[in-house]
Amino acid sequence: MSHVRAALDLLRSLTAHPIRSGRQMGRVPDAFRAAQFCESWPATSAPAAVDDSEPNPLRAFFDARTEGRGIWKWLHYFDIYHCHLQKFAGTDVHIVEIGVYSGGSLDMWHDYFGEQARVTGVDIAPECRSYEDARTKIAIGDQADRAFWAKFRDANPEVDVVIDDGGHQPEQQLVTLEEMLPHIRPGGVYICEDVHGRGSHFAAFAHALADNLNESRRAPDPAGLPRYKATAFQSAIQSISFYPYVVVIEKSAAPRAEFTAPKHGTAWQPFLD
Repeated sequence: MSHVRAALDLLRSLTAHPIRSGRQMGRVPDAFRAAQFCESWPATSAPAAVDDSEPNPLRAFFDARTEGRGIWKWLHYFDIYHCHLQKFAGTDVHIVEIGVYSGGSLDMWHDYFGEQARVTGVDIAPECRSYEDARTKIAIGDQADRAFWAKFRDANPEVDVVIDDGGHQPEQQLVTLEEMLPHIRPGGVYICEDVHGRGSHFAAFAHALADNLNESRRAPDPAGLPRYKATAFQSAIQSISFYPYVVVIEKSAAPRAEFTAPKHGTAWQPFLD
């Protein structure tokens, strides 16, 4: 029945938005071309050398956790976390982690971000309330439930980082992103983990978001140079990064009104008619 429902939803979307749907259908050959390019990538005979010159404090915490509350992570996640989250270390950052499980990652976030950090865990299992303490709050609810997120936003008006390590089902991930990405403060970061498998609906959604960063709406410029007006989405979103099994969205620290391309210099390459 889920396949039938998905087919009906697709048909309704195609008929309701014919121009937009035509553009999407036109991208199908590009998707096949990309798949063929990846599948034909030459194999390497030896793994690349790993640079351990700069230790990762998150990985160090994980490696040192030999007993106590469990932490379960893909090893390559730690470099991704450190790359996008180190700017918050030592600040009064508010982190929301969806998927508390054994509670070990709550300890890791407190260790990494420092004494000023506030951590809120979200889980569907009521037993996870046992992890709540003076610095850690626990919210119990279904991440696919929009009503739950509405109540959560009312109770948590300021959020800097959202890490979705919850149910890992695409619809759960989609609802969580739609409900929480606009709620993150400027300069904040959204991380969705465990985006597994080619053809993931969440991955397709995230790729479509990235495509919207390339929107080009020309605005008048006195010098005739390229000038584009930023959409509301372009103004709010700084970047969307893709890693194996992970999507990271960073919000702009300050709204962007437009994109400009000024020229500096006096010598330019001549072009023939």
